[in-house]
Amino acid sequence: KIFWSNGDACYYTDHGRLAVCTGSSIHLRWYQAKWVGWALVEICTDYPVTRPFYAFAFPSQAKIGYKGAMKIPKRIQPLVDNGLVDEVIRRLMSGKEADVYVVRCGSEIRCAKVYKEAVNRSFKQAVLYQEGRKVRNSRRGRAMEKGSKFGRKQQEETWQTAEVDALHRLANAGVRVPQPYLCLDGVLLMELIINEEGDVAPRLCDVEMCAQQALEDHAVVMQYVVRMLCAGLVHGDLSEFNVLVDENGPVIIDLPQAVNAAENNNAESMLARDVDNMTRYYGHYAPELLDSRYAKEIWALYEDGELHVETKLTGTFEESTQAADVDAVMEVITAAFVEEQERLERLSEAEL
Repeated sequence: KIFWSNGDACYYTDHGRLAVCTGSSIHLRWYQAKWVGWALVEICTDYPVTRPFYAFAFPSQAKIGYKGAMKIPKRIQPLVDNGLVDEVIRRLMSGKEADVYVVRCGSEIRCAKVYKEAVNRSFKQAVLYQEGRKVRNSRRGRAMEKGSKFGRKQQEETWQTAEVDALHRLANAGVRVPQPYLCLDGVLLMELIINEEGDVAPRLCDVEMCAQQALEDHAVVMQYVVRMLCAGLVHGDLSEFNVLVDENGPVIIDLPQAVNAAENNNAESMLARDVDNMTRYYGHYAPELLDSRYAKEIWALYEDGELHVETKLTGTFEESTQAADVDAVMEVITAAFVEEQERLERLSEAEL
């Protein structure tokens, strides 16, 4: 079975082995290959490896290859037609809001995230995440509020492009996220995160670690949460299932539901859930984390305007024991009410 051909040489596979044919002669030297599904992840070092194979096939990712391509999904076909994707290698995963595929773009191996349509998504209470998202075009904004057919289409596009915007903002803020390349017709083409062996990087939920590693990685993730909040965003669905781990540590993924921290009334509770999810998971390996109060500490610093990208967290927080000044609060409410009434009276007089 032909694995690769460039006109000068063909690469053949047979029962997991690899052979090379150059010109009219076949080199009867077989190289034992390790396959995972449709992906060639390694060539056994007990056998000689030809430099031309690596140099031509995948110069920047020598450990990743493929032995065939799957049928192109309908949603990815436009990217193939436009020359943005050459082949779809395999489906990597299927989630509640998207399917992810491993694809080849020239000599690069990337991933294509195909967003599911709203009727097929199982992401619960999406409206809570969309609160506070700005729409520049007022016509689109009104249509989205009314829920018209055009408005639903715009709502869908906003949901899909939100992840691209979030990825760029977080990368600029110093958070490790996959690099996005483009988003077309509901398909996000982005970097494929791999580990040091060249395999697709595992999710955090599939990684075992010692207590010290758990403490170190938890500190990194908390710093990422801080940087996200400083960039004005809360992940909203952060857990061990939405973090990949490569040789350099955690990588944050899955951001279409990221919320505007200043405009969304649910931002505080979502941040608390994100932080608690991560702390609970790392706490399985480092139990001392279970008594920490990072969520309270981070949000209090944010509300006081004292949260910065390099803020050193302690994991401690003391609740205020000072009684609320109800009279002062009522005075502010009354003053605001009087001011609003005066404004309405002025508008009424102007109309007369």
